[in-house]
Amino acid sequence: MKNFVTVRNLVKHYGDVCAVDTLSFTVMEGEIFGLIGPNGAGKSTTINILSTLDAYTSGSVEIAGMNIESHAREVKAILGIVPQEIAVYPHLSALENVKFFASLYGLKGAALRKAAEEALAFVGLSEKAKMKPKQMSGGMKRRLNIACGIAHNPKLIIMDEPTVGVDAQSRDHILHSIQVLRERGATVIYTSHYMNEVEQICDRIAIIDHGQLVAEGTCEELVAMITDFNTFTMKTRFPADFDKDAFMKEVSAFPSVHSVSVQEDCVKIETSITCADFSDILDKLRKFHLPVISVVSEIPNLDSVFLTLTGHEIQ
Repeated sequence: MKNFVTVRNLVKHYGDVCAVDTLSFTVMEGEIFGLIGPNGAGKSTTINILSTLDAYTSGSVEIAGMNIESHAREVKAILGIVPQEIAVYPHLSALENVKFFASLYGLKGAALRKAAEEALAFVGLSEKAKMKPKQMSGGMKRRLNIACGIAHNPKLIIMDEPTVGVDAQSRDHILHSIQVLRERGATVIYTSHYMNEVEQICDRIAIIDHGQLVAEGTCEELVAMITDFNTFTMKTRFPADFDKDAFMKEVSAFPSVHSVSVQEDCVKIETSITCADFSDILDKLRKFHLPVISVVSEIPNLDSVFLTLTGHEIQ
């Protein structure tokens, strides 16, 4: 994959306030890139700059090899924006809304209608084409918002919290749709305060705070920044002839295992975060006639990473 978005030493001042401070990151072509940060971190300002809605003080931003200042018109032509706020006209039908926004990109006539109908089908709103947004649920409005942003088949789609306030079914539909867009070749920049969403769909993630990049990488790489260990707690039943010392000695011999403890109804094993011996560990439990009733992994998640690296809980 090659770089599709390149942000270098980006700075944005609002008077005496520095909202973005020498921020640099790259987004690879065809990936879903998560951009997360606490409130006031500069995330919205960065999104506005990438969307060509706001100028920057210094630095550079390139999209598809084009500087967004000197090639603003060409960049806008390949952008699709799904804003956090619902941005549709309440008195137009769903189809009329999508046609209006797609027409801004030069689509006309039969091609315009076809693109609008395909976008509505993509978000599961074909049967609601004549319905007006004021008659829709929150989840349906969110999906219509997405249809309006993708009907012109953009190469880069910026999605700013597209699942805020929606029901679980609509959220699942939206997340699946984003993954399908990537499969079709789109590059997606995705922001959310729901860390489980970011973990689920993003290929790589950038965490920003105070306008600066705190960390960038895959979810696994970010977790590895704050811990080298994973703890498995396996609930089991111990037979009467269980040889605790022999079991602990054999399991401790694996290169990935750092510690083993046997408790009242479970075995707790601390391993390296990239444990390659887990199946062999399970074999040892079977050898000692220990049934595995349940397994709980205590590896940190993205919420833990975020709290550790920024000092804030995501809100």
